[in-house]
Amino acid sequence: MSYKEKKVISIGVISELTGLSERQIRYYEERKLIFPERSKGGTRKYSFNDVERLVDIANKIEDGMQTFEIRKEEKKKANIREKMLRGQLNAAFKMRK
Repeated sequence: MSYKEKKVISIGVISELTGLSERQIRYYEERKLIFPERSKGGTRKYSFNDVERLVDIANKIEDGMQTFEIRKEEKKKANIREKMLRGQLNAAFKMRK
């Protein structure tokens, strides 16, 4: 796991890094756009990848997108990635025959 994927940053630091309020960050979590981990004490923990994701979300919101549109776009991207991976696996498997 790279350092960018490790969920170790508190919501306060995320707020400072992104310029978003803690309330905005929690809202994006409620809307299933970001998925922080929780510490044993229940504190949200984020990664550097989450910082980039939140900035991207904020830019899209600023450009007029709705949260459901962002979620829909992400689902579409995930489906495309899955199909590409399946195709790569199929191609690799067929090459070994």
